[in-house]
Amino acid sequence: MPIETPLPLGASLVPALLQRLNRKADRFAVITAGAVHADFPGGAVETYRLGNGLQVLLQIDGRAPVLSYNVWFSVGSRNERKGKTGLAHLFEHLMFNETKLLPAGRFDQLLERVGAETNAATWTDWTFYYENIPSDQLPLVVRLESDRMRNLVLRAAPVASEKEVVANERRYRVEDDVDGAVSETLWSLAFTEHPYHHPTIGWMADIENFTPADCRDFYKTWYAPNNATVVLVGDLDRAKALRLIQRHYGAMRPAKLPDVPVPAEPPQTEHRLAVLDRPTPTAKVALGFKCPAFAHPDHAALSVLVEALIGGRSARLYRELVTEQEIATDISGWASTFRDPGLLEISANGRGSVQPEALREAIDRCLATVAADPISEDERDRAVARLELGFLRGLETVGGRAESIGFHSVVVGDPVGSVARMESIRALTADDLQRVARHYLFNKPCTAVLVRSSLAVGAA
Repeated sequence: MPIETPLPLGASLVPALLQRLNRKADRFAVITAGAVHADFPGGAVETYRLGNGLQVLLQIDGRAPVLSYNVWFSVGSRNERKGKTGLAHLFEHLMFNETKLLPAGRFDQLLERVGAETNAATWTDWTFYYENIPSDQLPLVVRLESDRMRNLVLRAAPVASEKEVVANERRYRVEDDVDGAVSETLWSLAFTEHPYHHPTIGWMADIENFTPADCRDFYKTWYAPNNATVVLVGDLDRAKALRLIQRHYGAMRPAKLPDVPVPAEPPQTEHRLAVLDRPTPTAKVALGFKCPAFAHPDHAALSVLVEALIGGRSARLYRELVTEQEIATDISGWASTFRDPGLLEISANGRGSVQPEALREAIDRCLATVAADPISEDERDRAVARLELGFLRGLETVGGRAESIGFHSVVVGDPVGSVARMESIRALTADDLQRVARHYLFNKPCTAVLVRSSLAVGAA
C-alpha cells in the first residue's frame, strides 16, 4: 500500500500556513490538510480539502517551469438515467462556452495566448478537464476553471449548437464507423440493467431531445465542489497555490449529491450473440466476458493475462491467429478500468475472405488451450515488463502524473493507487493468471458481436 507519512521536507510550515489562510475564511473556504503519500514517482502527493468538500491534490516538482492543472468530477455516463443518456459527455462541450463573466470563446482565447494546452474527456465514471501551462500562469487557470464551475451560462442557442456537434460526433464515431458500432452493440448486449449498457456519447434520440433545463439540472446537481477534485502537479509554490484555490473556490456552496443507487447487473447465465452486416473490407469479431471492477484484487491479474495473450507479437493469440494461421491482421483486448464490474474484451480483424464465425472459433480454441497449457513464467514476465514500461512512461510528464492521480482518486479513492497496483502486478505468478483465466474465461458466458463483410475478398 502507498506510504502515508508526515508532511515532507518543506511542509512543516503547512499548519502555520493553513492557520493564516483560515484566519478570516468563510467555513466553506477553510482548508484542512490530509494524508501525504510519499511513495509516488516525482515526489510526495499532498491532500487538502476545503470546507465545501473540494478535494485538492498537490505534487510539487520544480524540475521544469511547467504545471498541469486537472479538475475531475465524479460523474459520467453511469450516473445518467434512461432517456437522458449522453448528458455527461454533452457537458464536456458546454463547459467551453459562455459564463457570467466571460463571453463564448474567451476561455480558449485566454489560454491560447499564454501557450496552454487544454482539453477534456468523459467516460463511464468521470469527467475531467485539464490545462498544461507555464507555471507562472496558475492564477489565470484557477480563475478560469473556478469561473466555469460556478458561472456557466446555459442558453438555448449554445445548447442547441453543441447538441448538433455531439450528434455529428455520434454519426462519425458510431453510426458511420464499424468499430464504434461494434463496441456499442457489445456493451448494450452484455449489460441489461447497469448503465454501462448505454454509450457515453448517448443514444441519438436522447441527444436530440436535451433541453436547456436538462442541462441546468445536471450542472446544478453534479458540478459542485463536493463532487470535484483539483489536481496540481509541477512547478508550484504551495502557499500561493492554496491561497488561489481558497480565494476562487472557497465561496462555492456544496450541492446535495443524489443518493441514487446504480442498478447492479444480474449475473449473465447464457451466451449472447449479435451479427452485423457492414460494408467493411474484412470480417470483425468482438468478444466480451464479464470482469470485476478496477479496484477488485483480480483485476490486476486479468490485465496481465490479457497482455500475455494479446500484447506484442510473441503473445499467444497474436502468434497463433496472425503469424501462424494468418486468419487475422490484428488482435486487441483489455479489461475495462471501471468503477463497477465491466468486460474483458477481445477483438480481431479477419484477413482476406475469412468469415467471422471461423475467426471466433479460432479465438475460442486459443483461449481453451490455456486450460491445458497454462501461461508460463516467461510469458508472465514479458507481460509484466510491458505493463511496467507503460506505467513508467505514463508518469514521465506532469500531465501524465496529474491524470494518474486524478483517475485513481476518483475511481478507487486512492490518489497514488497506481503504485499499489503496479506492486500487485509485480507480485503475480503464472498460477495467479491461470486462476483468473479459469474463473472468468473458461466455459463462461460470453457476449459476441460478429461483423460479416460485404466487401471481403471473394465475396459476391
